[in-house]
Amino acid sequence: MRLDKWLKVSRLIRRRTVANEACDNQRVSANGRPVKASYDVKPGDRLELRFGERVVRVEVLAVAEAIAKSDAAALYREITD
Repeated sequence: MRLDKWLKVSRLIRRRTVANEACDNQRVSANGRPVKASYDVKPGDRLELRFGERVVRVEVLAVAEAIAKSDAAALYREITD
């Protein structure tokens, strides 16, 4: 699944266009490398999202086309340093 779509489905970013812009502005990296919105997300990938001063690090646990809002957090695990 494309990164921008996964970010929307997982509810980490609310809109796909915003996810696309974040990727274009190199605010999203996968496994330590900046990636484009077309990056193919796979379970086990480690994503880093930068929102201004805040940095969110997650590990992808699952990829799903559609999921209930209450179950969206099951798609990833937040990584704390």
